[in-house]
Amino acid sequence: MSESWSGFSYIVTNLARFVRPQEVTFSGVNSTLPMLACLMAKRAYDFEFTFINVAGGVDPQPSMIPISSSDPVLAERSTAIFANEDFYDLCTRGRMDLCFLGAAQIDGLGRTNVSSIGDWHAPKVRLPGGGGGAVMLPTARRACTWRTEHSTRTLVEKLDFVTAAGGLAGVVTPIAVFIKRDDKLALASWHPEVTLEEVKARTGFDFDATGATPTPLPTQEEIDALRSLDPTGQFERDAKVKLH
Repeated sequence: MSESWSGFSYIVTNLARFVRPQEVTFSGVNSTLPMLACLMAKRAYDFEFTFINVAGGVDPQPSMIPISSSDPVLAERSTAIFANEDFYDLCTRGRMDLCFLGAAQIDGLGRTNVSSIGDWHAPKVRLPGGGGGAVMLPTARRACTWRTEHSTRTLVEKLDFVTAAGGLAGVVTPIAVFIKRDDKLALASWHPEVTLEEVKARTGFDFDATGATPTPLPTQEEIDALRSLDPTGQFERDAKVKLH
């Protein structure tokens, strides 16, 4: 990786930066980029945290990096094996510090839609539905989501359907990082290869950019960790993330 961030490496690295020392962190189903981010944080940062994944692994040491974030290899050499109800139990008891949960649409209040696009009674697209996210987003101490596309199609003024609301603390896209501030999403930083004006033009909701700056470049530790997880660039090619 050069000093020029790809959209893929930008997302994975900034998701990893949401991980904090001594916390319990969870990555869900269909969440390859957060899975990579959690494994990257284990390799790049000099602090301990507990990584739980939807495959049931607790601090696993997988023999390979799987394509699917639900692959049973993510339970290899785990300290424990969790079932779905255990994830929900941790959340509802206030013991889940950070959840990475997907979303099709996100609005400026940090609410998410994974239910349908278009009118609920005659949707253009029927999505998988809330699943565990409808429980975990409002009950985890913090939740973070991501989009591989930054556009007014995904970052919207009004959701087509409100699937979940509550604990969203961050959103990462190929060109920006948002955080929750005063009950609304605010810009924390933007990709150095784009402008603040471009972020505003490609976002469907208004946001506060006070204090926002270009995102700091990846450290050598972050670069080395991500390269070790994706040495051939296959994950990056599969993700098809673009800046523009």
